[in-house]
Amino acid sequence: MDSLIAKADAIRPLNKKRRTEKHESRPKAGPSKQPASTKDADPTASSVSQHTALPRSLRPSSPPPEDAKKYSHIPNKKLRTQLTRQSTQNARAKKLVKDAELLLTEEAGVMEVEGELEKTWRVGQDEIAAAAGQQGAQGRQEWKMDGGPYRTRYTRNGRHIAVVGKKGHVATFDWQTGTLHAELQLRETCRDITFLQDHSHFAVAQNKYVFIYDRDGVELHKLKSHIEPTRLEFLPYHWLLVSIGNPGYLKYQDTSTGQVVVEHRTKLGACHTICQNPHNAVIHLGHQNGTVTLWTPNLPHPAVRLLAHLGPVSSVSVDPSTGGRYMATAGQDGTVKVWDCRNWKGAVRTWNARGGSAELEWSQKGALAVASGGSVNVYTKPSIQTPFSATVSPPLYLTHAVPHRPLTSVRFCPFQDILSIGHSAGVSSILVPGSGEPNFDSSEADPFENKKARREREVKSLLDKIQPDAITLDPSFIGSLAPPPKLSTAVDGAHDIPYARLPRYERLRVSGKADETEEGDEGDADGAEGEAGSKHATSKAEKEKRKMRGKNKSLKRYLRKQRKNVVDPRALAVKKKLEKEKEERRKARAIATGQEEPHRYSALDRFKRSN
Repeated sequence: MDSLIAKADAIRPLNKKRRTEKHESRPKAGPSKQPASTKDADPTASSVSQHTALPRSLRPSSPPPEDAKKYSHIPNKKLRTQLTRQSTQNARAKKLVKDAELLLTEEAGVMEVEGELEKTWRVGQDEIAAAAGQQGAQGRQEWKMDGGPYRTRYTRNGRHIAVVGKKGHVATFDWQTGTLHAELQLRETCRDITFLQDHSHFAVAQNKYVFIYDRDGVELHKLKSHIEPTRLEFLPYHWLLVSIGNPGYLKYQDTSTGQVVVEHRTKLGACHTICQNPHNAVIHLGHQNGTVTLWTPNLPHPAVRLLAHLGPVSSVSVDPSTGGRYMATAGQDGTVKVWDCRNWKGAVRTWNARGGSAELEWSQKGALAVASGGSVNVYTKPSIQTPFSATVSPPLYLTHAVPHRPLTSVRFCPFQDILSIGHSAGVSSILVPGSGEPNFDSSEADPFENKKARREREVKSLLDKIQPDAITLDPSFIGSLAPPPKLSTAVDGAHDIPYARLPRYERLRVSGKADETEEGDEGDADGAEGEAGSKHATSKAEKEKRKMRGKNKSLKRYLRKQRKNVVDPRALAVKKKLEKEKEERRKARAIATGQEEPHRYSALDRFKRSN
């Protein structure tokens, strides 16, 4: 057979480049007019090149699209060329988007049953692994280790996994190829682990401090500011390492500069539950008194405080598939609750978990894993997000029994239908069809990136790092218009009077330079005279003398400097209350002297709105 192929001369390297005409970027399809020599021409290459062409997106000089806008009416040649280039790029980008939509043909597979009597939770892992194929069945693995109970964490691209045992066993490896990166025996209590920007660095919450290691397991830093940490989180777009510990301090540390950005005192004791909202980078904490608090670096107090459970909160997780709209909490009272983060007006759904406290985790496609007792249950949308008042468990999608107790962590692998379970005997990974995102963005998280691509992505993420001040509950405020100022230049309710046309006293009042103490003193003096019932007319000199009694010029100057041009709501409320009391005293005096009649109550007064 090899001799036949050699005689046919079908497979032979191309010795010389084909000569093409100067005005053609590629040869046209059709029979060649020029006879090719037997020595220089390759029959296979010639036959393929005549009937094939590169895609439009890969051509170095592809023709402009037909729907690109023309600017022939503009006389300026430079401006016309620039606008034409922009319109051509926009039209070409639209076509590339359509091509990308056609290429993203992968869909999340789910388990479906044929009849109503059959249930998906009856399907075991052996049947799922047999139906998934050889490559999909690699996710069903068991790692037996002796340093448990274990906690796990995946990288953003889902390629590498890190495990940490409570007795000090730490390991990081590529779970697809089985390549071990580092394995350490720290011989002290370890509570949590997390990757930093990628698998090249990871942080471990050890007995007293947080330690950072490289991919080979070499200790790089000891963060002494993080005392007795219990849980760790890393914000990838802000390069912030967040820790919470037994002292109850929430600390943010910038891993690119090494500085502690801010630390908050929660005032709620030791905390053992933390998670982040991937939509707005807000940190969710679960405390021992049953409350869940939401924290941002720019607020010294929690942005939201929620009483979620009657006992300590054991786990908190946020749904990434809905843009952080839903949050799931589990408490040691044995209940699991799903909350709507947009209104906080009560739990959307509540049910009881078997075996007491549970561990929660949302997947990329909105599947909720609940590990409690000796089993792991998975629930899917939309049943867990539909409001339901009764305390009834939603329809079960998948269940798996794990004999090793306690179950300390559950983690979904990004871009894979895999759920890893950490327990006392090691780590188990099961298959959950439809839980992972099938299409990945290589600019964000690429499971197949090499060393060069990882370097470029790391440099780009450093240049695009977001400042901690931009972390808020509503991230859409960035780029919006500022609210109108509270100070007004209105006179008698008219807001359209310019500042230059205001009276002099109004201009002084708006700028905060008006002396309003004299008016108040004069009004109080007049009120005091009215209360005393004085019938003698006082002269202007006597009023000035009484007004200036006990007040010299230096005191007036000091009081004037103390005034600030700030609208204080508490001062306004006190002033309104004093005016109301003064009006009530005036009415009481008028009724006592017979100048006014007392108010007669009627049956309609019950509907009167109180101020």
